[in-house]
Amino acid sequence: MAAAVVRDRPVPLGHLLRLTTPSGLYEHALGATPRVANGMCVDDAARALVVVARMPGASTTVMLLAATYLEFLLDGQRAGGLMHNRRTAGRTWVDAPSADDHWGRALWAFGTAAARLGDDALAAAARQGAARALAARSGHPRAMAYAALGAAQLLRVRPDDAAALHLLHDARRVLPRPRPEASWPWPEARLSYANAVIPEAMVTVGTQLGDDGLQRDGLRLLRWLVEQQTAGGHLSLVPAGGRGPGDARPGFDQQPIEAAALAEAASTAFLATGDDAWRDVLDACVAWFEGDNDVHVPVRDAETGGGFDGLEPAGVNQNQGAESTLAWLACLQLSRALPGIAR
Repeated sequence: MAAAVVRDRPVPLGHLLRLTTPSGLYEHALGATPRVANGMCVDDAARALVVVARMPGASTTVMLLAATYLEFLLDGQRAGGLMHNRRTAGRTWVDAPSADDHWGRALWAFGTAAARLGDDALAAAARQGAARALAARSGHPRAMAYAALGAAQLLRVRPDDAAALHLLHDARRVLPRPRPEASWPWPEARLSYANAVIPEAMVTVGTQLGDDGLQRDGLRLLRWLVEQQTAGGHLSLVPAGGRGPGDARPGFDQQPIEAAALAEAASTAFLATGDDAWRDVLDACVAWFEGDNDVHVPVRDAETGGGFDGLEPAGVNQNQGAESTLAWLACLQLSRALPGIAR
């Protein structure tokens, strides 16, 4: 499906360090230069905490990054587990707290940090953040999907965590099921963004709760999603405007978050099944960044360690924002974890 992937390459943190300050992580960049005026967001801090928490044998630098992102997330929490999302460089939150997708990503990050960080104090702080976040619920499937991933991580270290288990049961009720139509089983009329997190959560919740039917539905949707985003032996990702039945392909602009979501889901599916086909999907996600894509150009900057903000018909968006950079780093990280993959 994809070109051979070098699994022992280092995960480059140079651009992530450039985007990070002691107060947080800048969301956008002009080229490789942070756009300070655009501020910071919980979405990116959560993604960043997931990535650094999963780094084995974490260095002092990685621990400092983890502490920065964790502090940012904890600062955004409010009553009932709700979360702000957007904060200025001057540390002022500018939106109302809610349980939208950023809340789910924050819980994913809290759970991952609690399970994976080697620093006892940081792991304890992450557990406290998770405990507060677990009080909230969302009606948005993607928000609950991300939250379920975090709750499952918590259960790795605290199998008797009643609040985490309760969230998994609630997520099972919110996560959509496949449609009966074989040509379009996706539970929404159109594919939109971070699509693979929905089947990933179905697999995770099904595995955790012993719900074989939910796990099978998740794997079925994930296989279909991979097929929908594969052309000519490489990934042809859902564009920013989404994709519906009959839409022309390839579509642009393609977003790195879609490759990262597929990589995360493929890693989860491999853990659940041991099926080597999911390794191939993960390799294809890395290869998409390396240039095995519809335009045949890299979607990452090997010199800066940044990920480009999108694949366009004639090249790439040269800006290197946090979301795109973290998408590339996550794909590399998950690929490096093979064959002894551990999350």
